[in-house]
Amino acid sequence: MSTQLDQLKQFTVVVADSGDFATIKQFAPRDATTNPSLIFKAAQMPEYKFLVDKAIADNKGKASGQELLSLVMDDLLIQFGSEILKIVPGRVSTETDADFSFDTDKLVAKGRRFISLYEKNGIARERVLIKIASTWEGIKAAEILQREGIHCNLTLLFSLAQAVACAEAKVTLISPFVGRIMDWYKAKEKKDFAPAEDPGVISVKEIYSYYKKFGYNTEVMGASFRNVGEITELAGCDLLTISPNLLAELQKSEAPLARKLSPEIARESKIEKIPLDEKKFRWLFNESAMATEKTAEGIRLFNADAQKLAQAIAAKL
Repeated sequence: MSTQLDQLKQFTVVVADSGDFATIKQFAPRDATTNPSLIFKAAQMPEYKFLVDKAIADNKGKASGQELLSLVMDDLLIQFGSEILKIVPGRVSTETDADFSFDTDKLVAKGRRFISLYEKNGIARERVLIKIASTWEGIKAAEILQREGIHCNLTLLFSLAQAVACAEAKVTLISPFVGRIMDWYKAKEKKDFAPAEDPGVISVKEIYSYYKKFGYNTEVMGASFRNVGEITELAGCDLLTISPNLLAELQKSEAPLARKLSPEIARESKIEKIPLDEKKFRWLFNESAMATEKTAEGIRLFNADAQKLAQAIAAKL
């Protein structure tokens, strides 16, 4: 029998949710995603000290103070991404500054800068996804970058309204956060959910059905899983980004894994088209307490970890 991980790879692209190169090698995913929390964790590991040192050395003398820190931070993200691309055959996602989440111009500038740094490292833009939070401003920034051939991954996505806006903006990929949706409902309703009734799983199935039924090319990548059950319920989704501990669980199991999502099934869905402009988006987003709370919380948490990384680097400058 093949492992559940091998079975999953037959109909879903498996992506490693990690900044740790050894872990990524172990599970042989096609792509990898990073975020400020993962990079902060990895940058503190002795085996990656060389990347921090290189980012500092390459930028010393170019600037000073806050400007130097910003140059080093950007360079470090690209160093990690470049190393990851030596391991995976596909793409890496690199996250923009969380504190730019409501500033379209700054997000566009940062996306262009990241691509420029990658290209200086000899990496084609087709292998990079610029990660941006799914705010209205973030989605508009992604729309501009996509027109320039810069591929985007819209993250911190918790609602169909966000997903529809991303599809209309022709973004390459979205990352709906399964586990964090479940966390919110678990805390609110004071109960556990079986995988098939998991609100995060249901949300991703709805988004997947909407995209396939109405012919959008934007890929759906389920993210932020809390257990293997959530993953197996979404088998067949375009991509799933999975943490090392859950990848290990899938690798250890040889239980049969059935495909649950397919374009054919999705096209039979009764879901209706949602006409969307900025006002409608903001209203629908506001109507979901879960989506508004979890998006805001996610931006705050990513920013807090980015600040911790900045402090650690500043101490070395």
